[in-house]
Amino acid sequence: MRIAAGFKAHSGWAALVVIGSSSDGFVVIDRRRIELVDETWAKQPYHAAEDLPAAEARRLVQRGIDAAHQIAKREMRAFVKRSAGHEIAGCAVLVGTPMPDWTIEQILSVHVRMHKAEGVLFPAALISAAEACDLNVVAIPEKGLPLDDKLATLGKSVGPPWGKDQKTAAMAALITLGW
Repeated sequence: MRIAAGFKAHSGWAALVVIGSSSDGFVVIDRRRIELVDETWAKQPYHAAEDLPAAEARRLVQRGIDAAHQIAKREMRAFVKRSAGHEIAGCAVLVGTPMPDWTIEQILSVHVRMHKAEGVLFPAALISAAEACDLNVVAIPEKGLPLDDKLATLGKSVGPPWGKDQKTAAMAALITLGW
């Protein structure tokens, strides 16, 4: 079966929905929460570094970024392994608005920038992980993403949870499949 994955990232975790395309239409193949951090502080590495001296703050933030990327690769490889026997058409990651190319110091100097940087971190880690796994990856802007009524039917076929995270991740996967 031809399949696509959709990811909706949060601070430290992501909703993953895998949609398959068959002659009967679309079907949910998998849906799960994947963790993107091993340590609680890493959910918000900029916040964790906020009151540290500059050099120590840079090291902690970089450690959090590196860990998120490493864990995202591990989770992406697990998705590929679970998908053995299927044709993976691609992987869609929902993204917000881009962030200016701020330094760690510039981010740490303005609290709202820390939120922005942490909001960009986990989708970026997923995109990088998909690229590292040689998957066709598409970054889909979440703002304005259409949610079709047919998503409710897909959700009923698998039961709860089927909230906004699952719906948006499913829509991203459907777009990747050419819906």
